[in-house]
Amino acid sequence: MTLDPRIIETLSVISTATITTVLLKKGLRNVWLRGTRPLRAGQPRLVGRAFTLRFVPAREDLATPESWSSPTSTRAAIEAMPEGCIAVVDAMGVTDAGIFGDILCARMAKKGVAALITDGVVRDVAGVLGTGLPVWCQGGAAPPSVAGLTFVNWQEPIACGGVAVFPDDLIVVDDDGAVLIPAALIDHVVSIAPDQERLEGWIMGEVENGASLPGLYPPNAENKARYEAFVSETTRG
Repeated sequence: MTLDPRIIETLSVISTATITTVLLKKGLRNVWLRGTRPLRAGQPRLVGRAFTLRFVPAREDLATPESWSSPTSTRAAIEAMPEGCIAVVDAMGVTDAGIFGDILCARMAKKGVAALITDGVVRDVAGVLGTGLPVWCQGGAAPPSVAGLTFVNWQEPIACGGVAVFPDDLIVVDDDGAVLIPAALIDHVVSIAPDQERLEGWIMGEVENGASLPGLYPPNAENKARYEAFVSETTRG
């Protein structure tokens, strides 16, 4: 499903920290994908639909180099990825077998995939960095995926970093890692998050001016009124 450019534009300036706060207020506590750290410092904040891939534990008759030529393979999954998606890979937190290397990441970059997110690791780290594909993972490992994992399918519900991820859920990722926005809550987050971000920016300004935290963060009635006056003045300006 194509993502509305307005959604990308709005969420590209909203931190994952703010998004987790907005979702917490809706009762969702488990939306941050554990182990998703930027492979390279300074990667941009990205927004995209989740394209899911799933590994299970390695089984010797299935996890073989020959399996890479199977119709059900990481290679076939990559060819199915649409431009602008964010690949989210359930590697069960395995850190001694790299799910993808430089060649697969190069193909993803060529297809216009926005990013790779996994609770596992990649291999050929220098080469992966050279592809320019933004990657969030737990680091690198030399052995290939079949040394510890069996690839089983794509575009089905997965668990990545302890979070349930469904195809077409929204992923926002930045220096703090990857956060999931359920597809049914995208419009809500887009409508609420900008004001939450603006409020926290205003609070930071007050702190920098010497204000104390009680009654400010979170704001009491008096500070809410001051903030609303600030917003009104800013909007008029």
